[in-house]
Amino acid sequence: MTNLRELTLRGTILGAFITVIFTASNVYLGLKVGLTFSSAIPAAVISMAVLRFFSGSTILENNMVQTQASAAGTLSSIIFVLPGLLMIGYWHSFPFYLTLAICAAGGMLGVLFSIPLRHVMVVKSNLPYPEGVAAAEILKAGSQTDNADNHEGMKDILFGGAIAAVVSFFTNGFRLISDSAAYWFTGGKAIFQLPLGFSLALLSAGYLIGIMSGIAIIIGNVIAWVIGIPILSEITDYDTSLPLSKVAMGLWASDIRFIGAGTLAIAAIWVLITLIKPVIEGLKMSFRTLRTDVSTQDIPRTERDLSPKVIFMIMASMLIILFITFHFFISDSGLSAGVAWSLVFCAVLFAFIIGFLIAAACGYMAGLVGSSASPISGIGIVAVTVISLILLGLGETNGMLETIEGSHFATALALFTTSTVIAIACIANDNLQDLKTGYLVHATPWKQQIALLIGCVVGALVIAPILDTLYHAYGFTGAMPRADMDVSQVLAAPQATLMTTIATGIFSHKLEWTMILIGLALGAVIIAIDLILAKRGSQFRLPALAVGMGIYLPPSITTPIFLGALLSWIIRRRAYKKSLLNHLDPKEQFKKVDRKAALIASGLIVGESLIGVLLAVVIVISIANGGSDAPLALGIDLGVFHQYLGLVVFVVICWLFMRRALSAIKK
Repeated sequence: MTNLRELTLRGTILGAFITVIFTASNVYLGLKVGLTFSSAIPAAVISMAVLRFFSGSTILENNMVQTQASAAGTLSSIIFVLPGLLMIGYWHSFPFYLTLAICAAGGMLGVLFSIPLRHVMVVKSNLPYPEGVAAAEILKAGSQTDNADNHEGMKDILFGGAIAAVVSFFTNGFRLISDSAAYWFTGGKAIFQLPLGFSLALLSAGYLIGIMSGIAIIIGNVIAWVIGIPILSEITDYDTSLPLSKVAMGLWASDIRFIGAGTLAIAAIWVLITLIKPVIEGLKMSFRTLRTDVSTQDIPRTERDLSPKVIFMIMASMLIILFITFHFFISDSGLSAGVAWSLVFCAVLFAFIIGFLIAAACGYMAGLVGSSASPISGIGIVAVTVISLILLGLGETNGMLETIEGSHFATALALFTTSTVIAIACIANDNLQDLKTGYLVHATPWKQQIALLIGCVVGALVIAPILDTLYHAYGFTGAMPRADMDVSQVLAAPQATLMTTIATGIFSHKLEWTMILIGLALGAVIIAIDLILAKRGSQFRLPALAVGMGIYLPPSITTPIFLGALLSWIIRRRAYKKSLLNHLDPKEQFKKVDRKAALIASGLIVGESLIGVLLAVVIVISIANGGSDAPLALGIDLGVFHQYLGLVVFVVICWLFMRRALSAIKK
């Protein structure tokens, strides 16, 4: 495999083309509904479909294309913060060079920070990395269709992909099937709901993460919606004429989500503490190439990272770019040179140090539940809170906050600094998934890392123009470029709105800290419980990050993840019983079942992701031509029946999933 094509010019060009499409789709969807999708798997599928027409295409070349494209697509998560600068009126458009610099420098630092973590979290870790494993299975199945096992594997992927594609079209395109359902009711004033999401991609992610993480996530969901929301609604004087769902979701967004953010914060800190030793070991391993008595030939191809010399050179360059970028940003504030440079050093140092620490936490979360379900915006909440408090302390010392303009600038600087941290975090969140894929298909790490760096640059080049175009076309919540704009077409940008609210609240001394402190205390209790379970040798564990995600993410996301994890447990038990009935080795048979199920799950993720990209493009074209944001909707009002239809389809697909997976057991 050492002579196979890997990092090629044609692959890089194809990766750049896919990058532009996926980045545009992710930016639009993120601003519209607050969600982005992982582009690794659809990029791998597109790459295999295109490069199949060229001679000599290889699994490693396809892996490089998906690596590059996924990095750029993930960088679009910068939209979780950057639009806040327009919402507070500090910017009136997205300056191309400042946006390019913050995205490229932050993204490339995210790549560099993930390199020493590769040994710790990919090679030596048992984290499931659902999307990374799924992408690897797709690449393997697509590379050797002449092999019987791989041919059957491609059938499983196509089976899952076709089902997910059809369901996605009827759900998000034709709008005939609901993507979630909820039954709302009250007990006194307390509001309760029985929620369920029908996303097949999230169901598949749940299967891949397993029952333990699934239980932890649903525990977080119970804390939020069975305990938190009923208590808050009971003690809150809400408008009873409003729908229960609107009241409850408002309480979740304004209060409960901050409990989740606090839990995520302390859980992330705990993860960092537990990773200190293995991260140091990873750094030592990376520094082996600096030794004069060690040749790169002594290190296996599949273990060669970029050399520390190259890493330091790129890192130094990115730091210089950040210093220049922050200086340009701060130079317009009217502050004295001494105060301005102190803020530049503070902001860059914060982004660098916190960025590295958060890279480790994000890598762990992505490995646990996947990139798409990993709450990057939760990390952003932690970052914007910390940097705002630091700037608050500095501002009260140097007099920056004595004027309204000074407080306004401090809020803008907090958001701009958090944007850098988010760029680092989202890339690290995705990169380790890509490096897991590369590890499973025996790619060369240093070549993959170059592809990631290229992806960051390409993505950074297109993000500013896309953001600027969408802003001037539709506007954001609280930021309308023209007075005569159609308010029904405004992009909500929910995460940016939340980050802006936090930063503004801190500098105005009006932020509600109670919920964040409750989350911190809750996270500490969960960590203590997990340590007790570990000390007693229990097979069950309670990862605090997963519980925090269960609180922070909406039920429409957490419930299908849990059901996927539950499905994995049911399939394991049924496989064991079926193997015994057929007098077969249960362990050997479950390996076959698990591989088949993983391929089906990969197909479901591929199908939903590809249709999501396609529908996003159709929606953008429709709106650009004066159409609606649901151009394919048939306009048939099914009432509550479309929720029942979604439930029936979801249950049937779960049954088909299980039946096809268990068919791998044969006498």
